[in-house]
Amino acid sequence: MWLAKTGLFFGFLISCSAALLAQTPEPDKSPMDMSYAPHNYPILKFQGKVKNGGPLARVVYSRPQKDGRELFGKAIKYGEVWRLGANEATEIEFFTNVTLQGKKIPKGRYTLYCIPQPDQWTLIISKDLNSWGAFSYRQTNDLLRVVLPVKKGVQPAMEFFTIFFNDNNHLTIGWDDVRVVVPVEFVTLPK
Repeated sequence: MWLAKTGLFFGFLISCSAALLAQTPEPDKSPMDMSYAPHNYPILKFQGKVKNGGPLARVVYSRPQKDGRELFGKAIKYGEVWRLGANEATEIEFFTNVTLQGKKIPKGRYTLYCIPQPDQWTLIISKDLNSWGAFSYRQTNDLLRVVLPVKKGVQPAMEFFTIFFNDNNHLTIGWDDVRVVVPVEFVTLPK
């Protein structure tokens, strides 16, 4: 009797494990990443090197790979709204008020999109959150748009789409040999 119950119990465990494994998603080809201003904020905080209390900004995005594709003008169409990455639309959170090309942005969380062109990108900061791709993008939700120059032929080329805050706390967007720098100016420091 005991042996039969034990066998049934282990059979139940094995079938539950198999069911869980069948439901486990495969690893994402475009994993999520996060970047802070100042660069490496969590590590600086851990090391006790943080000034003014908290981070200035954080960006959360997915990192697709080039994987041999022609990107700009082909996989990413010129003149069309792009989510800046893959999967969910890229989100940025400002922990303080900022200005971008003289335009004020209140602290808060926003979605980033862009309309790429060969020599310039129109960066869009949208109030719409939790969006998948640019499929539900609506211009009526735009907080602001700014036009930024594109730098081409930058080496080394990046296999993975990358967004990071540089040493000046400007947002840098890069993929392959293309870079766009977003000159964010932090107005007030977080407390």
